[in-house]
Amino acid sequence: MDWMTFAPWIVLAPPIVAIVLALWTKEVYLSLLAGLWLGTTILVGGNPILGLRELVDQMVAVFGDAGNTRIIIFSLLVGGLIALVQASGGVNGFIRWAQERGWGTTRRSAEVLAWATGMVIFVESSITCLIVGAINRPLFDRLKIPREKLAYYCDATSAPVCMMIPLNGWGAYVLGLLAAQGITSGGVSLLAGSLLFNFYSIVAIVFTLILAITGFRFGSMARAEERAQERGELLRPGATPLISEEISELKPLHRSRERVGDLLVPISVMVGAIFLGLYVTGEGDIMSGSGSTSVLWAVCAAVSTAMIMYALPGSGSDGKPLMTPVQSIALVLKGSSGLVGMVVLVVFAFALGQVSRELEMGPYILSVVGTDWPTWWIPSMVFLIGCFISFTLGSSWTGFAILIPIALPLADGLGISQALMLGAVLSGGVFGDHASPLSDTSLIASMSAASDHVDHINSQMPYALSLAGLSFLGFLIAGILA
Repeated sequence: MDWMTFAPWIVLAPPIVAIVLALWTKEVYLSLLAGLWLGTTILVGGNPILGLRELVDQMVAVFGDAGNTRIIIFSLLVGGLIALVQASGGVNGFIRWAQERGWGTTRRSAEVLAWATGMVIFVESSITCLIVGAINRPLFDRLKIPREKLAYYCDATSAPVCMMIPLNGWGAYVLGLLAAQGITSGGVSLLAGSLLFNFYSIVAIVFTLILAITGFRFGSMARAEERAQERGELLRPGATPLISEEISELKPLHRSRERVGDLLVPISVMVGAIFLGLYVTGEGDIMSGSGSTSVLWAVCAAVSTAMIMYALPGSGSDGKPLMTPVQSIALVLKGSSGLVGMVVLVVFAFALGQVSRELEMGPYILSVVGTDWPTWWIPSMVFLIGCFISFTLGSSWTGFAILIPIALPLADGLGISQALMLGAVLSGGVFGDHASPLSDTSLIASMSAASDHVDHINSQMPYALSLAGLSFLGFLIAGILA
């Protein structure tokens, strides 16, 4: 039976089943696998046995995309980098250095530091999550701030900041989609104008700063903070962090000098290598560079720099090298092994995204909604559709690719501001990237904060939905005034 002809709504089922099961059972691996199996079964006509075969093929096909493979290798090497800098004593050195300057000594200063770190590192969303988590996790742990809160800062300052300061792969991708619509000479000005209407990113950044300054909290996050403050439990009892405790709690080597430079130098190299990678892959134009290639080069450069630093004479407290290259490689492999679970989730999420696209979920949603709405409603409807598509697919970029070719011609035909419509598309996509449990950015945020992934999603969901509600009102008002 052709289920998509008999019941076309069924194309929505795979990602929705995966998300609902994950939030309900807290078993994210089995939930994603169940959603993926359902999707492949629908794709092959309803035969679950053939669906299993297709499931395996879809997982293998994930590695056929060079960008996906780079992200997966990057995710593994991140674990190696974390293990190296922790074993070097650089993390302890940073804590001492920050506290000597009055940073991170109180809850407010630690949370403001996490927000500020995310604002400064806008070159790539995954790198933002990694650096915010690596620098701030020791400070948050010492102050008994729950891991869910740190994961929120990692996530809320990644996609929103990267889209509001688009001097990166995000900006290049959107400009490419605009060029595909014939908007070339005015693409940059249109993108710049749309940032004023990127309401979700704006309210996410401002709201997160307000949280850091005031300590305001509600919902699951409030319960997590009460648990950490009253019982000292950084994680929910029974939680499974996306990085093994063996790596997140790795102690410095006994000959470590605990220098702040052992952490900051590799991270600074990684940030610099991002810009270099974007410049090289963009052939001189940073905005046209490859984000996935650049982050992979960057983490390789950071790991290599750390290995060289720790092998130099005098890097250990006894005047000898802190660790030999053989010991460094062993640590990199140990750290990478601690992230195998997270990489499996990334592969599942990528495969589910592939299946959802093959089922043409996005066009189906648009065909159901239609365009027969009052003009002032259109921007808010585009925002809601973008939220749903990006949330269920776990990909803001896929949402952009589906909606921009529809939203901009619609704006022209109905006399709506193109900047407003593009802002609605971008806002919807950023919501999905921020809030979806299938998003690679959300997965990396959980990993970087050493948080349980479902707990991270549950605790930030009330915040994300509240911000989406404010953004929806913003688009209603802008639609009326435009």
